[in-house]
Amino acid sequence: MAMSSPERLNAADILAFHAEAGVDIALEETPQNRFEEGAEKLEIRHSGSQPDLGLARDRQQNSKSATADLHAAIRNPDTRSTPPLDSGFELRSPRNDSNSSPAPVPPVAPDAAALEARAMASKAASLEALHEILKTFDGCALKKTAKNLVFADGNPKARVMFVGEAPGADEDREGLPFVGRSGKLLDLMLAAIGLDRTSAYIANIVPWRPPGNRTPTPQETSICLPFIKRQIELANPEILICLGKPSMQTLLGINEGIRAARGRWREYDTGTRTIQAMATFHPAYLLRSPNEKKFAWRDMLSLKKALAG
Repeated sequence: MAMSSPERLNAADILAFHAEAGVDIALEETPQNRFEEGAEKLEIRHSGSQPDLGLARDRQQNSKSATADLHAAIRNPDTRSTPPLDSGFELRSPRNDSNSSPAPVPPVAPDAAALEARAMASKAASLEALHEILKTFDGCALKKTAKNLVFADGNPKARVMFVGEAPGADEDREGLPFVGRSGKLLDLMLAAIGLDRTSAYIANIVPWRPPGNRTPTPQETSICLPFIKRQIELANPEILICLGKPSMQTLLGINEGIRAARGRWREYDTGTRTIQAMATFHPAYLLRSPNEKKFAWRDMLSLKKALAG
């Protein structure tokens, strides 16, 4: 049965919502409520055999009995209560079981991860080396949920460097910053003053996409900060442009709003020299608030004048 136009639009909206939230893989064609179905039903469905209701009831009763015995043993270790052999439970010491899985490695504390990031970033003698170091860094949990490391795009020898906050879904898929809708707008902004990705260097403070495009936490930002600082130092641009309030606050230490702070020239200390820096609106914000584009245009004209001067 063919869907009507409103039904197709509704289905497209639902798919777009899930894709934006990071749900981009379908595991099975038929949706399953795994909170409602037990392991027996799943095993029966996959094997194609018919359920033996009597056996299922027996196993369920044995499982409940074994669970009760196990809880009793935990409350009173002297009883040494042992579950039934056919219950699926087996009391054993993990130390003597060569087939048991190793204990999960606890996550690195944020402070320790930030210190590790600082030490690793300081060892990078080039942008290529920094890229390779980031590939091996496991201190940020975002790496486990992202598809790709989003390091940079454009010309690393360009006179101007743009830094945003974090990659989105399109950037995560392609492994490059600013390639989605906001990236296309950034390209238009660059073209308006005679620049493109061969004459600009583009990166983000956080190089991994947060799940669902959420805002990075302060801990995630602080862990990744040593890497972007080293990236700016190694690229050594003449001008740094912070795209959006988070980038401005993190790199320039400005706590006021982006509307009041944008368009004003400041200094950024790379550790070896100071360079001109300015904050402007993030392209994603301009897509939501097109009336602000006139202010971003003024900022781009100011950038053009600085490059010409």
